[in-house]
Amino acid sequence: MTVAPASDLAGSAASVPRHVAIIMDGNGRWAKARRLPRMAGHKAGMESVRAVVRAAPDLGIDVLTLYAFSSENWKRPQEEVGFLFGLLKTYLHAEIAELDAKDVRIRVIGQWRLLPADLVKLIEGAIDRTRNNEGLTLVLALNYGSRDELVRAARACIADGLSDDEVTEEAIEARLDTAGLPAPDLIVRTSGEERLSNFLMWQSAYAEFVFTSTLWPDFGAEELAKACETFAARERRYGGL
Repeated sequence: MTVAPASDLAGSAASVPRHVAIIMDGNGRWAKARRLPRMAGHKAGMESVRAVVRAAPDLGIDVLTLYAFSSENWKRPQEEVGFLFGLLKTYLHAEIAELDAKDVRIRVIGQWRLLPADLVKLIEGAIDRTRNNEGLTLVLALNYGSRDELVRAARACIADGLSDDEVTEEAIEARLDTAGLPAPDLIVRTSGEERLSNFLMWQSAYAEFVFTSTLWPDFGAEELAKACETFAARERRYGGL
């Protein structure tokens, strides 16, 4: 579908979420409702990834973060974990040329270097190839957990020899995986669940939230536009009364 530009969705640039982060949930339930194996749900969900990545720039989004594989996902059956890694490899192989041509910059957060070696090499190649691109920044959260990220940031402060007075919010933010990125303006979670699930807990302090009952494989450009419209209709107070 053709997505309306951001100027048609909101009256001013301030109404457009600069950074949208998505907790992609519901692949398993989508498959179960169709009496299909869970793997079919994950495969269908990858099409939604393609759809939102292509739609984001037209909506005026500068940064799109996708919660692709959490540190808790290792608890899933080994076959399912392997299938998820295979899907990611397929996506990068199939999409990297188009992403690069469209000026998309890929960034990865989490302990992704602990993933299988062949996947790590592929991710490194995608990051390096798109490093100088200036369009949409696509952030993939891989082997990511917000508590782990905060612990690593705290340890980095210690390792860098910071004194008590030097451990500030700015010092911690500079050592987070997301250093240099704007905080998310909007966090979307699909499938009807309403929780963060260890995702960007520090960064989401003043984010707006949109929870939709739509399962991730049914979420696409139109649903992303609706979430942006919901964001545009809100008055952000940043903790004020």
